[in-house]
Amino acid sequence: MKLAGIVWAGLLLFAGAAAAQEGGRAITKTTISLGTATPGGGFPVYGNAFAEILNAADPTLSIEPRNTKGSYENIPMLESDQLDIALVAGEPSYEAFMGIGRAATKLKILTAMYSSPGMFVVRADSPYKTIRDLVGQPVAFGAKGSGLPILSRYMLDGIGLKQDEDFKSIYLDRAGDGPAMVQDGRAAALWGAGIGWPGFAAMAQAPGGARFIAPDASEIARIRAKHTFLKPLTVPADSYPNQPTAIDSVGSWSFVLARESLPDDIAYRLARTLHRAEAALCKKLPQACETTAANTVAAAPNAALIHPGVMKYFREVGVVK
Repeated sequence: MKLAGIVWAGLLLFAGAAAAQEGGRAITKTTISLGTATPGGGFPVYGNAFAEILNAADPTLSIEPRNTKGSYENIPMLESDQLDIALVAGEPSYEAFMGIGRAATKLKILTAMYSSPGMFVVRADSPYKTIRDLVGQPVAFGAKGSGLPILSRYMLDGIGLKQDEDFKSIYLDRAGDGPAMVQDGRAAALWGAGIGWPGFAAMAQAPGGARFIAPDASEIARIRAKHTFLKPLTVPADSYPNQPTAIDSVGSWSFVLARESLPDDIAYRLARTLHRAEAALCKKLPQACETTAANTVAAAPNAALIHPGVMKYFREVGVVK
């Protein structure tokens, strides 16, 4: 049992040092555990790109992605020091920071990942033109346990609608089932978020095409007045097939969060390495083009939530004063 405990402790290298050989000389690597989500989703794709680019940029870092159940598992794993850093969607992050339904977390932001403007998609021949047109209709709000239904709840609440009372809400076992349900009439619309989101792409590429429905300017103002953490975001023109004009909406930013006990010097090194490698990460993964120091400052609910080691670097390079 004692030997087993030693072996297990050796496997749990969180922000630990390990020896490695490079160019005939020994170097010390800092091992960082990175929680992502279940295979097949966007978080593992981002996490793998993030680790690959940072590990290449700084040979003293060894960032090791790990599949998890996603945001709602990553938060408690960070809080119990089972992970060093992890990917967390915007709404779970906000609720954890604000102490909504739980004690306020002491986790810190390492960087913003990318924005997720929310909107509905319908068939091009659908009679529905506005969000209120969809009231009383079956709407697929996303996969069970994902962050998408939480974003829609906040957005709808901002314009005086209740997701499970004003709509015939559908929660999917598999996210990929949504487009087919809209195409065959089982759902009037599909809710989603982001640029390059697979559900939107599938709808836009389907025979007959699709249309997007987002809150109008007055609705965006009402949503922002009630839920200030939601940001005004825009889906650029031509983000999807047959989408010739930009679409304004609201949404949130996903974050890479760090455990409270992550040392300042390690957070500083991660921030420095990441933001020196912004161009390489953007080239590796288009949605990661939004992973910038400036966006991190803009997306954080307040600057105090950014890790002190990251803020030290941001002050040195003039991102913040």
